[in-house]
Amino acid sequence: MKILLILIAAPLIALALLYFVFPERLVALARWLMRRRARFVQNSVTVDGRVWPYLEGGDASKPVLVMVHGFGADKDHWSFYAPWLTRDYRVIAPDLPGFGENDRDPALPYDVASQSERLKGFLDALGLERPHLGGNSMGGWIALRFAIDHPGRLRTLTLMNNAGIMGEKESLLQQQAADRSYNPLVLADLDDAERLIAFVVHKPTRVPARLKPAIYGDALRHRDLLDTIFWIIADDMERNPLNDELGKVTVPTLIIWGRHDKLIDVSCVAVLEAGIAGSRSHIFDHVAHVPMMEDPKATAEVQREFLAKH
Repeated sequence: MKILLILIAAPLIALALLYFVFPERLVALARWLMRRRARFVQNSVTVDGRVWPYLEGGDASKPVLVMVHGFGADKDHWSFYAPWLTRDYRVIAPDLPGFGENDRDPALPYDVASQSERLKGFLDALGLERPHLGGNSMGGWIALRFAIDHPGRLRTLTLMNNAGIMGEKESLLQQQAADRSYNPLVLADLDDAERLIAFVVHKPTRVPARLKPAIYGDALRHRDLLDTIFWIIADDMERNPLNDELGKVTVPTLIIWGRHDKLIDVSCVAVLEAGIAGSRSHIFDHVAHVPMMEDPKATAEVQREFLAKH
């Protein structure tokens, strides 16, 4: 009985030690477990002299699905989503320049057209001729730009709450950022994390205080660059929305949205449907801006059904 109690207590004691003494290791452990569950491993490839870290999982003989993260996010945001896709697809999720473990060079141009061309270089470096391509938020905008500029390079396009489109209604993000004095997507400090989470997801969860430095420290360290990138793409959005170019998309396109999105209004779905011939859409009534994290299984089922037809 004593041995049994020790076996039960030991992992709990180890977790408590990590939480109170080494919270950054606990976060790293959680990240490792998520990747393992997703069948993800981390690799890297050099693109135009810069090292791109990326996560990859699934059988190399399966069709390739490349997913692109949004603003302030990174490759690990797809670890929540990949478990339902890596059995049937070779899933690849890179860190874009300016984010995650990629180059944070402040001198790089971070407009969407530049990032789209860098994405092309990444696909070329991996020898990916015609992958399925998708993205969330800013990543969806980049994927949409890629589909417009390089239609022959893709099998399908999946857009999740993508930026780059002007809808009928203005979003809360557009309203709050209108006077250019406040950036709602950049953390002011660790106490600001709850506000940002509630802004992005429909049903926010509380993050324990001990874990906040490990989870959000990177965003605070790169706060100035993130703020710069945000205003670059905000200006890009104001000057160059893609509404009038949607007719150039020729690949099968899936549009996924969360009805409660405060960043990019759900009215954009109607614009995308009208502009992209043959596109289909799915709106979730219980999520907001990041459906692949808020309900990854249901979101993956919608995408799997779409991909299976193409």
